[in-house]
Amino acid sequence: MERARKWVQGVWFFLVNGYWAFPWTRTIYKGPMKVVCSPGLNCYSCPSSTAFCPIGTLQQLLANIRFSIQSGQHYFGAFVLGSIGMLGAVFGRFICGWACPFGFFQELLHKIPSRKLSIPDQLRWLKYAVLLLLVIVFPLIFVSNSGMGQPWFCKYVCPAGTFQAGIPMLLLDPNLRGAVGWLFVNKLIIAFGFTTWSVFASRPFCRTACPLGAFYALFSRFQLIRLQLNKDNCTGCGVCHKVCPVDIKFNENPNSCECVNCMKCMTEACAFDAISVEVAGFPMFGPDLGKTKKCIWPRKIQKI
Repeated sequence: MERARKWVQGVWFFLVNGYWAFPWTRTIYKGPMKVVCSPGLNCYSCPSSTAFCPIGTLQQLLANIRFSIQSGQHYFGAFVLGSIGMLGAVFGRFICGWACPFGFFQELLHKIPSRKLSIPDQLRWLKYAVLLLLVIVFPLIFVSNSGMGQPWFCKYVCPAGTFQAGIPMLLLDPNLRGAVGWLFVNKLIIAFGFTTWSVFASRPFCRTACPLGAFYALFSRFQLIRLQLNKDNCTGCGVCHKVCPVDIKFNENPNSCECVNCMKCMTEACAFDAISVEVAGFPMFGPDLGKTKKCIWPRKIQKI
């Protein structure tokens, strides 16, 4: 299953970054596919990007909404909100574990041999502050005289934008290099900080600073496709704790907002069919009742 997930992550990366003529055109793709919402964090200004970033587009919507009202356009972006809302309601953080290019990038970095460190649990709340302040509140409140706001997260923080758009566009267009200032240097520091951190800790950006992950986490208890714990089958052996990339104790908190639904707990750990995937309440992979299985940690046999 883990190999299949890596293939799905790779396919999604090339689906949302499928414009490979940019080395010759030296510009970003602006074709008809650019109206499609990328499920994961994927910069709109990336030269190869064929879809729009949900967080970047949401910021632009909120930054321009006051100007739109003042000019009589009454543009509220139902398509943008509907797209990301539908993705969240159906898949939730399955998108983080299966379809986010920047999450995939962090996972590859974490495979580099090194001493592995944990992330303090308190830092998980930071991403909700990023979503609330940098994505929603600041673009709405801090506006120019014309009523236009700024995409605060994209402009000042987003490491995905730095790697996918900032650095490639500087390489493609020498005229942009003269405009590089402390703002870009600051974003480089943030981007390489998370890159280094990803080597030592699993998915640090996803767990501490990603506003899209925070948005999808709001649907964790209600999403259509979800992991489900069968408490009658669970022995409390704790094997699922060992394999979780985001340090969740699934048997104790099956509806955790931090779960990226990689399914390692189900496919690599649980020997008692206590974890299943449900679609709209119906089991897709359900418990295999009536069998005797051997738990791999600790060593004991449980009748189910």
